[in-house]
Amino acid sequence: MILVSNDDGYLANGVRELMKFLAPYDEVVAICPDSPRSGQSMALTFTQALRVREVESPVEGARLFKTNGTPVDCIKLARYAVLGDRNPSLVVSGINHGSNSAINVIYSGTMGAVFEGCALGVPSIGFSLTSHRDDADFSGCRRFVDMLVPSLLEHGLPDGVCLNVNIPDCHPIPTRIALTRQARGAWTEEYEKYIDPQGEPFYMVTGRFDNYEPDARDTDEWCLAHGIASLTPQLLDRTAPEASLPEWLKHEVSVQI
Repeated sequence: MILVSNDDGYLANGVRELMKFLAPYDEVVAICPDSPRSGQSMALTFTQALRVREVESPVEGARLFKTNGTPVDCIKLARYAVLGDRNPSLVVSGINHGSNSAINVIYSGTMGAVFEGCALGVPSIGFSLTSHRDDADFSGCRRFVDMLVPSLLEHGLPDGVCLNVNIPDCHPIPTRIALTRQARGAWTEEYEKYIDPQGEPFYMVTGRFDNYEPDARDTDEWCLAHGIASLTPQLLDRTAPEASLPEWLKHEVSVQI
């Protein structure tokens, strides 16, 4: 059984198309937020009761649920409230409306669901299309779902490793995919200031992504800019390797010991 989730909500075209793409491979059960939860990362809901309700599925034989929780809540609720004693063979999140490349992976609710699946020991993968349009064409994503899902079901993934796939929204439809790393970069000019009718300032998130290495051909951002889908392995364990630490830090710790 394949467990599906997303951060754009159960009505988003991306997850409905994904359910159709996955249906030939195994039973599909989807549990998604009842409204968009973009940027939720691995947030959990602690301050309100969570409710789960089954709704009409866009795919015959598949089941679709909605909840008032976050993407991570969706995976946890599936495990403890929906699936009973059944364990999914695969967690698939998406297809996200918009890229989750580079540093976006740490903010992404789509990838939050992937990391939660990985934490539960289930092979997990997220798919994103670089288009925010409600009527985005997801047909080109099927090639990469068909390429990766059968192998994931057969071989799985190493413990603590999950996958982040980003697909460029371009014409002609992309046919190539590359194994990449996250591009180094950051968001700038992130908030725009406005004044409300009472004269009080308020702020809306905006921003521009600055790629610090636009010419590095092994990054996800370079591939997307050149019409190539990117496949970026992600680690659940974010511990920095000791070799990357400055000597002063290692010295201070050794003195304390």
